[in-house]
Amino acid sequence: MLTLIPGLTSIPPLWLQITIVAVWVLLILLVSWLVSRFATDDSEIIRKIVHIGTGNVILLAWWLDIPASVGVTASIVASIVTLLSYRLPILPGINSVGRQSLGTFFYAVSFGILVGCFWYLQQPQYAAIGIMVMTWGDGLAALVGQRFGKHQYKVFGSGKSWEGSLTMTLASYIVSSLILLGVQGNIWQIWVISLAVAIAATGLEAISFLGVDNLTVPLGSAGLAFVLMQLLSN
Repeated sequence: MLTLIPGLTSIPPLWLQITIVAVWVLLILLVSWLVSRFATDDSEIIRKIVHIGTGNVILLAWWLDIPASVGVTASIVASIVTLLSYRLPILPGINSVGRQSLGTFFYAVSFGILVGCFWYLQQPQYAAIGIMVMTWGDGLAALVGQRFGKHQYKVFGSGKSWEGSLTMTLASYIVSSLILLGVQGNIWQIWVISLAVAIAATGLEAISFLGVDNLTVPLGSAGLAFVLMQLLSN
């Protein structure tokens, strides 16, 4: 639980926690607006700034020990807003990916599902793995693939690049390892589990379409890490 900041002791801890998270999200939205206004109008870059920036909220929620009810409620609100944004100009640039996609909606839904499940089990590290694999793995894979993807392949008609997929694997392995190292310490199981998660996440991202990877990758990564840790630790 967060220790209250001197001078803010009159603020209930929960409200202080929510305020910190809200400020972080608003900061990310401000950065994305400034980049779109003064640096580039590339919608994919803007979307990934928001994608990567807001995904790190899971670490704040874990560190601050925010109640599951707050995380699930925020997920529901975000899901509703993103659905409305497909019809109304609520989140201009974030949903504009040049293709039909429900990725932003699935991203919000996956957050609520993972928080609801793994906060209840008192194993928030697995929720963090799921979201961070999607945040950094998919986020960096898209940027690298778009800029450096010279070797293309197709899965179910969807174009991918080997450069992007390898980036997805490497980023997923790193974030999974770091999270498990912080919680479990340096045991051999985390290296095997992180590799399995990285490969599975890359496969799920490759075969997904219409943005459903924002649901399958977080849930699949978190679920696989949790199950493998139970199996290999016994």
